[in-house]
Amino acid sequence: MPREVELKYRCAEPEEVLRRLESLGARHVGDYHQEDIYFQHPCRDFASSDEALRVRISEEGVELTYKGPRGQLPGGKSREELIVPVGNLECLLELLKRLGFQEIARVRKRRRVFLVEGAEVSLDYVEGLGAFVELEDKGAGTENLRKIAETLRLGGSPLEETYLEMLLRTSARAI
Repeated sequence: MPREVELKYRCAEPEEVLRRLESLGARHVGDYHQEDIYFQHPCRDFASSDEALRVRISEEGVELTYKGPRGQLPGGKSREELIVPVGNLECLLELLKRLGFQEIARVRKRRRVFLVEGAEVSLDYVEGLGAFVELEDKGAGTENLRKIAETLRLGGSPLEETYLEMLLRTSARAI
């Protein structure tokens, strides 16, 4: 099964990261608005099993994604990822509802995507959380992702939390 391998960092200076990407010769792929709707399984606690079911809505279309438990990758994430393109959003949402899935959160972000040295680099502006840089392996390998992170001067250790986990933690504190 396909595996997603990524490193994620908080980004205090998005404009500086953009300048460094340009100096690396990164190819700008596109700018997207994405809304991710996350669901809880009716019989299994995805938080405990470290799984996720997400519907992503963007200019590129709608897709249903299953993410399996995270694997061992120090300072990053590696997990099984199954993606199914969907042609009818309303029908999909109704199907999930009838099967007992409950919406738990929505993550909204603006994403600028670049390709550099076998990696996809995304500069994300996540509503309620701020700016982040995600580096995803597209043939670069994990070590190359770390080198790109160093070149971009992404300080600190990569974050292991997902945007969903950060958003739920932040909203729990606000209650």
